[in-house]
Amino acid sequence: MKLGTALAIFGALLFALLVLHAWWSTRRAGARRGVVAQDAERIEPALEGAATEPRNDGDAGPDTVPDGALAPLRALGRQPARLDALIDALVPLALDAPISGDLVIAHLPPTRRAGSKAFYIEGLDSETGAWEAPRPGGRYGELQAGVQLASRSGALNEIEYSEFVQKLQVFAEAVGASPDAPDMLDVVARARELDALSGPLDVQLTITLRTQGVAWSVGFVQQVASRHGFVPGAVPGRFVLAAAEEGAPPVLVLAVNAQAALADDAQGSAVRECTLTLDVPQTPEGAEPYPAWHHAATRLAEDLDAGVIDDQGQSVTLHAYAAIGQELGSLYRRLEALDLAAGSAAARRLFS
Repeated sequence: MKLGTALAIFGALLFALLVLHAWWSTRRAGARRGVVAQDAERIEPALEGAATEPRNDGDAGPDTVPDGALAPLRALGRQPARLDALIDALVPLALDAPISGDLVIAHLPPTRRAGSKAFYIEGLDSETGAWEAPRPGGRYGELQAGVQLASRSGALNEIEYSEFVQKLQVFAEAVGASPDAPDMLDVVARARELDALSGPLDVQLTITLRTQGVAWSVGFVQQVASRHGFVPGAVPGRFVLAAAEEGAPPVLVLAVNAQAALADDAQGSAVRECTLTLDVPQTPEGAEPYPAWHHAATRLAEDLDAGVIDDQGQSVTLHAYAAIGQELGSLYRRLEALDLAAGSAAARRLFS
């Protein structure tokens, strides 16, 4: 090959790489709209003593926000029932001809998790044109799979993605599909970016109710909690205020020491404090979970003869409640800017 020809080919390849890099940089910058300066510890709103539970599963987001529109991460023309291009790495599974839902179900992986990340397989119904979880009697002209890019356990890593691809290849061979998995490095980079963007918005507001007199029995706490709409949860020592939406996560969680809740004797079950938690991304803003949290804290404190304190042992004042409410308003807007509105299916999956 002549030197001139070789140089021309090299120049063309270099130009293509520069174009690709520019496209990727623009996409990453657009997706960062709405992110503000954050502490590296990902702490929740805390003004004048509002107790919170910090999330420590990775680095915080970037310090500044480039101008520009949010990148169109929901790139699919047809929106699937569960899979979401914003929070999942999607893998198309091409089929030569439609297949039955029974065949798909028969060959689904026994456990649809890759490490700590959930993954899903969906089919495009040949009659309705809707994406859905495979069902008996269904017929599907296309399949797709997706693994969640991030959760509260952190970003999807290389080992988890490899496990997902391996399970998917076994499934694809069994049903006669051809998977087109994206490059591992690209997927892991997306996962880390999503984790960095969402981490500072992962807010769980928690305050402590501490007795100002004698210790309580767990039964007494349950009795008081039930007067305010709380019911026993699945975990011992937890009482939940259920959401109006069926199947939705609880709006509030009141918790006492689990060991005390499991104790057989009354003395062993005595407690002097309990915590009240609002998991902000899990409940829609329109359901007014923050006023419910504030109201429940006030009423429970009155009935339990308890003080409301933060993690520093300081009383939570009315001014602190008002300040936190204002910060939450800003937080809701930032979640919406990332297409992760509190209480949405994507937010509930991501912040879990």
